[in-house]
Amino acid sequence: MARLGTVMDPELPGVSIVDLGMVDDIRLDEHGIHVGLLPTFLGCPALDLIRHHVELALKDAGPLDVQWVHHQTWSSARITQDGRQALLAWGISEPAQGSQDPVTCPFCGSTQTRSISRFGRTLCQQLYYCENCSQPFDRFKTV
Repeated sequence: MARLGTVMDPELPGVSIVDLGMVDDIRLDEHGIHVGLLPTFLGCPALDLIRHHVELALKDAGPLDVQWVHHQTWSSARITQDGRQALLAWGISEPAQGSQDPVTCPFCGSTQTRSISRFGRTLCQQLYYCENCSQPFDRFKTV
């Protein structure tokens, strides 16, 4: 798991796949290491790159099988507290904990924000604007 913690999401620099909650399962048996990953979005263009980075991180650990699993849906609730802090450090507001939570600006902390686009820099983000500091920012979508 420590090695997987070094694999960053290529679209969210500084946020590991572990902290995003993408690692669903790690098993070791007589055939090697089996890693099951949950995609944040099925259409994510970085899936092949993420798998490749996982394979590189574990390449000397023995026989390896890395698969994208679909037996459950990834949820933004899987993001760890460290992951939420890493998102904020990159100027991305964290997903809501509850349906009525205000959107907080990652730059100034104001809740005087508004959505300006349902789409952000990636499929998993939405674009907002802060009325207080006049900065646009992305918010990780609540899924």
